This record gives sequence, structure tokens and C-alpha cells, in this order.
Amino acid sequence: MVTEPTSRDRRRWAQYLVNERAEARVYRELAERKVGHEHDILRSLADAEGRHEAHWLELLGGEPASLPRASTRTRMLGWMARHFGSIFVLALAQNAEGRSPYDDDPHATAAMAADEKVHQEVVRGLAARGRRRLSGGFRAAVFGANDGLVSNLALVMGIGAAGAPPQFVLFSGIAGLLAGALSMGAGEFVSVRSQREMLDATEPGEFAAGILPDLDLDANELALVYRTRGMGADDALARAERVLERARRADAAAPNTDPVSVGDDHDVVGSAWRAALFSFLCFASGAIIPVLPWIFTMSGLPAVILALVLVGLALLGTGAMVGLLSGASPLRRALRQLLIGYGAAAVTYLLGLLFGVSLG
Repeated sequence: MVTEPTSRDRRRWAQYLVNERAEARVYRELAERKVGHEHDILRSLADAEGRHEAHWLELLGGEPASLPRASTRTRMLGWMARHFGSIFVLALAQNAEGRSPYDDDPHATAAMAADEKVHQEVVRGLAARGRRRLSGGFRAAVFGANDGLVSNLALVMGIGAAGAPPQFVLFSGIAGLLAGALSMGAGEFVSVRSQREMLDATEPGEFAAGILPDLDLDANELALVYRTRGMGADDALARAERVLERARRADAAAPNTDPVSVGDDHDVVGSAWRAALFSFLCFASGAIIPVLPWIFTMSGLPAVILALVLVGLALLGTGAMVGLLSGASPLRRALRQLLIGYGAAAVTYLLGLLFGVSLG
């Protein structure tokens, strides 16, 4: 026996309807910026949202006279799709698809609930490409900005707590900015360059064409080379036999390297110069914030309070961005960043108070 839907049911269906329409619009807008298979994938996601929309329209008996607004998260997705890069939108969409209410709604079909789970994995795969492109420079940018925020806040608060005059606090803050930014940039350059050199040393080598025909087909030690590159024993043996067979048939002057692709880890590491520049600029941009009150001739407790507020807002922003791009809760990451930053500043401030008392 089919029960008559309640007004609450109809309101919920109407909300699902507008959310599905908004999400389909987001995927279509993202698809317009892409080409090739990424364009096709995003259009397919939009079509799937359209099928879900048709389901709720059928339950509602047609287009309702009035519809609610889309959810805040869905409206944010649409706004970001129009104004920002796809990586931010896809990261939010991944979270949204993972929180689908269809698992617990008796009026949603099992196919719709399964679709949402698959959509989450599809969006995760699309977002992963952007995350890999961002990883090197983004890591340096986040670490640099947070290091600048926390270290320079701790520096000026510690010096201020010790009773130093405002001019000395300002000078110390600017000196800390320059020293930290140069150190961060140089350290990041050395770190990334060293990692790239290590990856270069692990790249597959090539075989001289002349040695392949001389290898023992029965022992076939060439198969060991392919096994070290990630292939299974049977696949490695079959690959080695094909290489040796071609080498024996081919002209000795023809190259027979047949390398195994192991992926491009260099894209994940990023450029050393870009990472160094990002670290320098982001440390400097973070380190200047705690000094701003003293730059504008403030002093004493008002300057300290304003510095805390400005740095707190910046920490919340960087933490939320990290959470967004990592697929985690932006609020949780923002609060974690804030607590870590304020904790370090509080310890330094207390040390400054003790130092000031001991000098007095």
C-alpha cells in the first residue's frame, strides 16, 4: 500500500530537486573549461544528476509552483565554479558527494545511492590530478605562510612581553621576516632539488642494443630487471622474452631499450625554483601580518591584541584551504591551525614575560 506523501516529504524532495539541478549546473560549467576525456566525464556526471532530478520531479508530480533555494554548500560550489579553479570546486564536490542523504532516504532508489558513491570516487580521481600539480608549490606555500605567521607572531610577542620599546619590536619583526624568508626559500630549494636528484637516480636505465642477443634466454636475468620495476614474476618473464626475441631478430644497430614506465614522480615533487620562490614569498606574506600594528605606530597591549586577531584570521584561512584541498573538514583544519599557532605564540609570550621580569 502506497502512503500519501506528507508535506515534509514534499519539501525534502523539492530540496533534493534544486540541489540536483545546481550540482548538474556546476558539472556543466566545469566541463566547459575542460577538453577531452575530462570534459566527457564531467558531462556524464551532469547527466547523472539530471536523472536524479527527474526522479524527484516524478515524485512531486511535476514542477512545483515554488521551490526552495539550493543548500549553502551547493550554492558555494556554483559560485566557486564561476570564479575559481576547478581543483577547489572538485575538492568541495568530493565532500558533498560523500555526504549524500540518499542512503537513509526511503524514497531514493538504491541506484541513486550507488550513483552518489561512484560520483565521489570519480570526482576524487579528477581532483587528484589538480592536487598532484599543486602539491610541490602548494606545500611550500602553506608551510611558508604558516611558519611566517607563527614564528614572527611569537617573536614580536616575546620581545613585546619583555618590555622592549615599539621601535625595537618593529625592527625585530622586519629582521625576523627577512631572515626567515631567506632561510625558508634556501631550505626549500635544497630539499626539492635533492629529492629530484634522488628520483633521477631511481629512473629506469636503458640497455645497450648489442648486449641483448647475448643474454641467456633460459636464465633470462633480464626478467629480474622488470621485476625490480614493479612487474609480477610471470609478466616480467613474458616481457623479457619478447624483448630478447625482438633483439635477436632486429638489426644490431637498432636500439632495443623497451623501458618500463614507472610514472612521473617529478610532477609530484615540483620545481625547486618554484618551491623556493613560493616559500620565500609566502613566509614573507605571513610574517608581515604580526608586524602590521607596529608598522602603523601602535604599541603596547592594543598592538599585541590586533596582531593576535590578524594572525588568527590568517591561520583560519590557511587551515581551511588545506582542509578543502585535502578533502577533509575545512573547519576542523582551520581550528587545528589556529590552536597550534596560538599555542606556540603563548609559550613564547610567557618566556618573554619571564625574561622581562628577570631583567627587571
